Amino acid sequence: MIVILGNEGSPDQDCLLNLRSFVPQDDRSQKIHMDTEKLNFIKTGVIPKVKTLPANASGKWGKMNGQQMAEHVADFFNVSTEKIKFDLVTPVEHLPKFKEFLLSDKQFRENTKAPVNIVGEEPYPLRCANMEEAVDGLAASIGNFENYFRENPGKKTTHPVFGELNFEEWVLLHFKHVTHHLRQFGLL
Repeated sequence: MIVILGNEGSPDQDCLLNLRSFVPQDDRSQKIHMDTEKLNFIKTGVIPKVKTLPANASGKWGKMNGQQMAEHVADFFNVSTEKIKFDLVTPVEHLPKFKEFLLSDKQFRENTKAPVNIVGEEPYPLRCANMEEAVDGLAASIGNFENYFRENPGKKTTHPVFGELNFEEWVLLHFKHVTHHLRQFGLL
């Protein structure tokens, strides 16, 4: 969508509405463009913040400690690259509302939990020997994410709640997810 600013820096609504009328309806529907700022934060901003977190740190909400969070976020990246697979748990008729949230600037609320049949009631036991190993695993998962979609352009993979997502949609979801957990541990 093209926005033309009015004299005082606010969108000129008449012009905006007129421009919308010239865009075919198909082109206005949920086209996703790469949000390079969010992708860059995922690639370069997450790991330095997580490295500062002690393994046994407690979050402002939830049950995970710092290392469990790092391993959890790495797992989430592994879902996007199909190293971990889940069946879709969201009824198909609800997917448009989830997509609407994904495309919005809304954040996950504090204490938002994944469905119990995906992550369980309790955090997973630690798999890594220490926090450094967990952060290294997270960094590798983030790198694998970008490489996977570079090697498979146009590929869509399944998120158990949000459904089939392409690279650009995964970037949006990963950004929401990592910033949720960084806020949880006071890193944002």
